[in-house]
Amino acid sequence: MPRQRLRSRTSPIAYVGRAILILFALALVWYGLMLMLLAFKVSPSTIDAISGYRTAYDYLAGLTADDIGGSTRLITGLAGLVVFLLFGYLAVKEIPRPYLARGDLRLSEDDRGVVEVQPRAIERIAEVAACEHPAVGSATGRYATDELTVGLGVKRARDLDKTLSDVQDRVLHALHNHELPTTPVVVTLTGFERKQRRELS
Repeated sequence: MPRQRLRSRTSPIAYVGRAILILFALALVWYGLMLMLLAFKVSPSTIDAISGYRTAYDYLAGLTADDIGGSTRLITGLAGLVVFLLFGYLAVKEIPRPYLARGDLRLSEDDRGVVEVQPRAIERIAEVAACEHPAVGSATGRYATDELTVGLGVKRARDLDKTLSDVQDRVLHALHNHELPTTPVVVTLTGFERKQRRELS
C-alpha cells in the first residue's frame, strides 16, 4: 500500500482567530515603527500625533481610585471574562488536528490495469457483517492505513465481551470471503440502543 499523507483539519472559526492574530501583529509592527522613528530623533509630538500613544498614556496614568466606580469594575470584569473565553476558544480551534488521508486499497496490478477498492466499500462490508449479529443494533466502520475500526451500538449489555469477539470474527470472515487482505480489526462499543424501555409504575 502506498504511503499516506498526513493532513490537518481546520475549523472555519480558526480563521477568525488568525484574523485577530494578524491585527495584533500589525499593531506590533506599527508601534515598532514608532519606536524606530523615535530612535531617528523624530519629534515626540509628531509621533504622538501619528499614534496617540502619549495621549493614551497620560489619560490612563491620570486615573485615580475615585474615577473607577463599582459599575466600571463590574463592566471591566465581565468584559475581561468574555475576552478570556473568546480568545481561549479561538486558541483551541487553532490547534492542528492531523489525520491520515485515506486512499484506495490496491489489490492487484498488471499490464491491463489495476484493481482497487475504495475505503467506503471496505467499511460497508464490515458494517453489514457486524449488523448480522443479533445483539448489534448499528455499526460504523472506519478504514485507516493499516487498521479497520468498527463501532457498535448494541441492543443488550449481556455477554458484551462475547458479542465484541463474535463481531470481530464476522468482520474478518467477511473480508476473507471478499478476497480482501487481512487487516487488524478493532471493535469498540459506542452505545446501547434499547428499542423498549421499562416504565416505572
